[in-house]
Amino acid sequence: MTTGTTTPTAASPWFVRPPSKDAPARLFCFPFSGSGASAFSAWPAAIGGAEVCPVQFPGRENRLAHPHYGTYEDLADSLVEQLAPLLDRPYAIFAHCSGAMPAYETVLRIAERGLPAPERLFVSGQPAPHDAARDRMLTLTEPELRAELESFVRGRGIEPRPDMIDLGMFVLLRDHAAAGAYRRTDPARVDCPVVVLHWSDDADVSPEDLEGWSRYADPVEFRVVQGGHYDFMDAPDGLLGPLSSWR
Repeated sequence: MTTGTTTPTAASPWFVRPPSKDAPARLFCFPFSGSGASAFSAWPAAIGGAEVCPVQFPGRENRLAHPHYGTYEDLADSLVEQLAPLLDRPYAIFAHCSGAMPAYETVLRIAERGLPAPERLFVSGQPAPHDAARDRMLTLTEPELRAELESFVRGRGIEPRPDMIDLGMFVLLRDHAAAGAYRRTDPARVDCPVVVLHWSDDADVSPEDLEGWSRYADPVEFRVVQGGHYDFMDAPDGLLGPLSSWR
């Protein structure tokens, strides 16, 4: 199964910590635009017996000096190589907001390679791929994006320093370009169940915005989680329940 793939090592930049060889199952976690693996820093080390494995995309945080991934398709191509040796036990994928797009593309490539499918694909607060261009963030100008970033940082209880926001914008603008370039007009189904999570207080993404996922798998389950768009970062009980359900 792993012939010709990259063998994971302790030095792999794609994971903030090396995945355990003893974990009975794994939950790979994809961050949203402008963020990195630290979005999951408050999460427990394991959920429902599955080891939490935050994925670190290039071009941010400890990988700031690494070339940006460019497109979601290129990111998915690279991710399959990194994930392949780790798919030797049950696993699921969680992706929030725009992170759901490379997660979805990665699952398609996993199937193309004949690798084991995930037990679940969890997508949180993100319309389906063919509706991705409707994302409100894609309509924002650079000053508006900067204001959004400042608001997000304040919402996390941090006073945004100009240098902090400058660095955040450096990451966000490149991720924003990748999101704007992504197009998938014809839904391609994945060969695993999809669980779509809607945040009850999400002002930008409604339950109706998420209905398009029904075309991407069988079954597709829709669940409501109490909280706002970024509350997933705090690993609330309402989220941990669904993320434990596949084990």
